[in-house]
Amino acid sequence: MNERLPEDLRTLVKAYADELVAMRRDIHAHPELGWAEIRTTRIVRERLEAAGLQPRILPGGTGLTCDIGPDGEVTGRILALRADLDALPIPDEKNVPYRSTVPGVAHACGHDVHTVVVLGAGLVLADLAREGRLNRTVRLIFQPAEEIMPGGALDVIRAGELKGVERILALHCDPKVEAGRVALRTGPITAACDRVLIRLAGPGGHTARPHLTADLVYALSKLVTELPAALSRRVDPRAGLSLVWGRIGAGSAANAIPQVGEIEGTLRCLDLAAWHQAPELVEELVQTVARIYGVQAEVQYDRGVPPVVNDADSTALFRAAATAAFGPQAVIGTEQSLGGEDFAWYLESVPGALARLGVRGPGEVGVRDLHQGTFDVDESAIPVGVSLLAAAALLAFD
Repeated sequence: MNERLPEDLRTLVKAYADELVAMRRDIHAHPELGWAEIRTTRIVRERLEAAGLQPRILPGGTGLTCDIGPDGEVTGRILALRADLDALPIPDEKNVPYRSTVPGVAHACGHDVHTVVVLGAGLVLADLAREGRLNRTVRLIFQPAEEIMPGGALDVIRAGELKGVERILALHCDPKVEAGRVALRTGPITAACDRVLIRLAGPGGHTARPHLTADLVYALSKLVTELPAALSRRVDPRAGLSLVWGRIGAGSAANAIPQVGEIEGTLRCLDLAAWHQAPELVEELVQTVARIYGVQAEVQYDRGVPPVVNDADSTALFRAAATAAFGPQAVIGTEQSLGGEDFAWYLESVPGALARLGVRGPGEVGVRDLHQGTFDVDESAIPVGVSLLAAAALLAFD
């Protein structure tokens, strides 16, 4: 253990390891969707209160924050540690004792791990604070609705919970990285992610006479293929802009051209400037295609999240913490992902960084990707995450 960290940090973390694994399994078995994380919020609140802390429930009724400081006071420079509570509307396909008991809902992105890791770091730091060994305030943030764009981070910010915060850190499970390792990147580490819904309308008619009406399904199919293609020629390829459809619907009879149809998908972008230009460009291209085929088009473009851009100093803090706690071999680099993360909203107000926590088991064949019903983690990653965040809190602002 690095001399700047308490010699007993590993022992303090180990004391909570079994409890945190059990809590993670309980949360995993009882997942809750965004802004409905009532049970999860209660479990975290009760555990923090049992540790003598005073958590604050967010105004919406789900999610909470909690300050840990010297002598129980909020003093000095505040470091925030953020977790997300919500699950996904995906069936749990694993055959494990802690499989989801809620039909069609699962923790398929690791938020159950994020929750217990930040909780565990808070419990360790509270122990140190009681012994007079914490010289700064740490704010725990357990936010709702990360999976619902534009994300529950905005609720936390509106509630004033970034007031006084000078730096914010978060972890995200990464099934491509082995448990025991932490993947870091300075600069953009995720992408912007927006939702695009396009509705077409026309007079409808008989499929025998498409020339006398507007062939709405054909126009819809042209948008499905031509809009992503046109964007790839109108935007700098280095921006990494990608439009992928997830839903298409129109009509109910084989011999009738429908009057309405919809396509829906996500637009992701690695570059902040291109992200700001995307809504206007999508509108222009959609209307161009619609005019060619004589249909009316309505574009609903919902801003999701900007890219997470890791601050250099915060990334260096993560690196120092991981090296101090586990040695330099525990730190690896990582690429920018096209995934979206509402942690980006915090970074528009304060500097910070998102690190990737390895959760892949030793010798595991294949990768159980995020947002799949088979996703699971090597639970040895939990004390690793706790140690990393606790170490970062102790080394912050030195």
